[in-house]
Amino acid sequence: MEQRRQRVGIIGAGAMGTLFGFHLSSSCDVTMLDSNPALLDEIARGGLAVNDEPPRRIQIALNARELYDSTMIFLFVKAVDTLRALRPFAGELNPSTPIVSLQNGIGNADAIKTALGGAVPVVLGITTESSLMIAPGRVRSSERGSTLIGSAGASPASSKLVADVLTASKLHAAVVYDIRPHLWGKLVANAAINAVSALLDCNAGAIPRDPNAALLAEALAEEAAAVAAALKINLPFANPWTYVTEVIEVSTDAKSSMALDLESGHPSEIDHLNGAVVAAGRRTGVPTPYNDAILRLLKAKEALLSQQRRDSRGE
Repeated sequence: MEQRRQRVGIIGAGAMGTLFGFHLSSSCDVTMLDSNPALLDEIARGGLAVNDEPPRRIQIALNARELYDSTMIFLFVKAVDTLRALRPFAGELNPSTPIVSLQNGIGNADAIKTALGGAVPVVLGITTESSLMIAPGRVRSSERGSTLIGSAGASPASSKLVADVLTASKLHAAVVYDIRPHLWGKLVANAAINAVSALLDCNAGAIPRDPNAALLAEALAEEAAAVAAALKINLPFANPWTYVTEVIEVSTDAKSSMALDLESGHPSEIDHLNGAVVAAGRRTGVPTPYNDAILRLLKAKEALLSQQRRDSRGE
């Protein structure tokens, strides 16, 4: 007997939403929602494509209501956009519908529960899948990544269902008992790479090649790891800087998402990355001077670029 296809909703049609939407559409009925109508129009016409694979057609949602009957929803918006994206779903979803967040940073589960209520079954995860958007609905990917997921309020059965759906779509996925060490491991890498790439306007691979950038990134990683230790979180690696350089090797020719945010004028995730390290450091009494400085520098650069854009428009 043929197994019933899952109805998967995807919120966010950027690079990662496109990558996962493409793969999930092979075994699920995928419906995608995004705040950019022009982007959705392009995807409606041309489908989703990864590398040289033929495009795959998916359903496009014109509003949140068209995702209410999803059996699971993947969240691929920036962490700063989580509340805005999910508020239209409050009180409308089946209480058993898992919300799956593979977003950067710490605090996504709290934002999801603020939007939808504390009882919502949240599945958190990290992924090493890489994706670079080259056109609407078109991405380049190394296709060498894997995804780890764990519960932040979802039942073990819900977490397993999400992993099974990803695996059925030819993505590497596994469930872990405690996702926090992996979330903090990713935070260590993001805290070291993203803002430095954004401030220097360089690809990730340039960071370890420049001694000053490398020393700064290493200090950021060490501080984040010290905060994790104070929280009694056992990181999945022994040496933070070694881990960061391994992450960079996978994405050496790519700018960080934060660098792309600065280019596009989208608010960055700095508060959810280095800002999260600083906030947790204050709670635990761990000094984080490098992360605090990078947080202030990035916010200053954001404000400056925003003012320049307003000046160029004559506002």
